[in-house]
Amino acid sequence: MARKKKPLPILEHIKITDFAAEGKSLARVDDMVVFVPWAVPGDVVDLQVKRKKHSYMEAEVIRYHEYSKVREKAFCQHFGVCGGCKWQQLPYEAQLKMKQQQVYDQLTRIGKVELPEFRPILGSVKTQEYRNKLDFGCANKRWLTSLELKDERLEKNTPAIGFHITGAFDKILPIEKCWLMDDLHNEIRNEVRDYATGHGLSFFDLRQQVGLLRDVIMRNSASGEWMIIFQFHYDRSSEETLTQSESDAKGLMQHIADKFPQITSLMYLDNQKCNDTIGDQDILVFKGKDHIFELMEDLKFKVGPKSFYQTNTEQAYHLYSVVREFAFSSSRPSQTSKTSKTSETSDTLPLVYDLYTGTGTIANFVARRASKVIGIEYVPEAIEDAKVNSQINGIENTLFFAGDMKDVLSDEFITEHGRPDVIITDPPRAGMHPDVVKTILRAAPQRIVYVSCNPATQARDLQLLDEQYRVVEVQPVDMFPHTPHVENVVLLTNKKQHV
Repeated sequence: MARKKKPLPILEHIKITDFAAEGKSLARVDDMVVFVPWAVPGDVVDLQVKRKKHSYMEAEVIRYHEYSKVREKAFCQHFGVCGGCKWQQLPYEAQLKMKQQQVYDQLTRIGKVELPEFRPILGSVKTQEYRNKLDFGCANKRWLTSLELKDERLEKNTPAIGFHITGAFDKILPIEKCWLMDDLHNEIRNEVRDYATGHGLSFFDLRQQVGLLRDVIMRNSASGEWMIIFQFHYDRSSEETLTQSESDAKGLMQHIADKFPQITSLMYLDNQKCNDTIGDQDILVFKGKDHIFELMEDLKFKVGPKSFYQTNTEQAYHLYSVVREFAFSSSRPSQTSKTSKTSETSDTLPLVYDLYTGTGTIANFVARRASKVIGIEYVPEAIEDAKVNSQINGIENTLFFAGDMKDVLSDEFITEHGRPDVIITDPPRAGMHPDVVKTILRAAPQRIVYVSCNPATQARDLQLLDEQYRVVEVQPVDMFPHTPHVENVVLLTNKKQHV
């Protein structure tokens, strides 16, 4: 006979004392750390323990006795259920303070390298409607809150368009209004929901892998353009069901196209895979173009359905301005650099490598200050967009290469294209591969500008670079208000320059 698990305790009158990772807060009870979502330091609460380990517990608030003096009222009706904006209850200045501290803690605790005084974090220009892209999942079963589960009048198995809930991969939290993007996206999403339910269109069942409406991606830009991408899952069990799926999909798209003339790029795909990733899928145009244009300074950037572009448009400009400043302030090219003279450059300008260049946004943004910029990126479609972005802006001193960074960036590649004076690197959250770090060390540029969306892996890489490089500037940048996420830009200079 199986032993019954001991019920997890309720902890009463516990004071929340500090912030923790992933947007949670923490308390200390009998020498144990308790991690608590949605709470704020200063709150006095009762907690229901959900998970207990030897050195820590995870718990949820079941009652508030006192609210923290720094707490604010959340502005979103979905706060506390949707996991997207976990810090809405914090004043923005307090959020910035926590993010600054987060960068400091991770760089000192993990990096363990000599650090300068940090620059104050750059707050976001906008704290609402700041995103240019959102991805909404569709499911045949909506997520229900604990209160909704108890409501016998509420229909339980209804479809939804919204965000995935952590721990419930096959259910979607229905979103009525999201504050992250221009309000037009709420109108479009809710119209898609109303048309689909009104016309009996099926929503995707992730467990059974059936259902037509699977995902909706929305993008907009500073140029005023909108891109909508519908991800369908056609029923291919027979010719008849396939024809019906195609007809239903086209009916929905035509309705949305007619109702929202602001949409300049309406696209779709039939994804028969088990996951929603679209990088390997053929995406077709239903109406308009296969791209939109983003604007920055006097530059235009083509953004396609698979393109990466920083999701906070206005703050991206400030982020890239820091990168440009760090890359070129008092920089001098080495004697070994190969340079390319154009009408806008000279042999006195530095040779720049832009690693993980994406669609070449940073590469093109800094090109006028360089003799040449060489961008490397894993995604071939992104590299093609990077080349187009150089062409449409009349930039002639860029070269772009597609491939795995650790394979492309080799000693032979550097010998062929020139030893860089400046390396700009903006890797994914996992940071740089150790082989890439080793190649950078052998290349020995005068300076490295390291842009990171994950200061923890950035700190790890700084430790690897420490044998030859010194950190001379640290600039945190907030790209995602109301979340614990933060970008950080670090300037490293070769220690030989300091001898």
